[in-house]
Amino acid sequence: MTENERRDDTTMPPGEGWRGRFGRKRRRGIYLLPSLFTTGALFAGFYAMVAALQGDFALAAIAILVALILDGLDGRVARLTNTQSEFGAEYDSLSDMVSFGVAPALIVYLWSLQHFSDITLAWGHLGWLVAFVYAACAALRLARFNTNVGTTDKRFFQGLASPSAAMLLAWYVWFSRDLGITGEDAVIFSLVITLVAGLLMVSNLPYYSFKDIGSARRVPLFSILAVVGALVLATLDPPKVIFTGFALYVLSGPAWWLWRRGRRWQRRPGSPPDDDGVP
Repeated sequence: MTENERRDDTTMPPGEGWRGRFGRKRRRGIYLLPSLFTTGALFAGFYAMVAALQGDFALAAIAILVALILDGLDGRVARLTNTQSEFGAEYDSLSDMVSFGVAPALIVYLWSLQHFSDITLAWGHLGWLVAFVYAACAALRLARFNTNVGTTDKRFFQGLASPSAAMLLAWYVWFSRDLGITGEDAVIFSLVITLVAGLLMVSNLPYYSFKDIGSARRVPLFSILAVVGALVLATLDPPKVIFTGFALYVLSGPAWWLWRRGRRWQRRPGSPPDDDGVP
């Protein structure tokens, strides 16, 4: 053994040799797994913008769906391998900002919102301003989510999650094109749905997160059948089925809030408050 090798061995804790050093290197390699999924989600979001610039909005919507799937897998992989880190959380937020903030705003702008300049010259800047409002709301949503981690009920999101808002916009474009609707014809509705999606992200409306479904060791048979049924329906007519599904989920927040408000109005004075954990 050379002098340098002896010096390396003396710096290790007792009982550790080359095996311990190799184990630590392998451990660092495991930490790359969640980042690879996050990088894949970032690539999918970037590719969605490239596809939109080329006029292929169907492919852009599919890319946003791929980003959604990979974004859900990176956190699950990190928990399964016990490799959560602050770096991974920050990297995930930056990836989400591109895939679910900038990309959908660009998609809906290129397809429809840019045609505000065709209505009147004074409204020419309205399209990109609305797209910017959506992107800014996505950034605020992600920042609030990062600061509230560990302090809110994991069963519910505070406000609409940015991946769901992105799916609503991207698949709204494909859904409209599938029906033969042009971006010029739907410019007013595009403005409304973009603003609504952005404002719902920064709202306090509760949205079910579905995080408690896979937390138990045994998944209910009904949940499995529901997922299989949804996948089968989605393959029959993807733009209509997937857009309708996310549109119903987006509406579930205001509907849940109105239902709870109605229960409060009907409750008699002096009755105990609700204890269902919903914010």
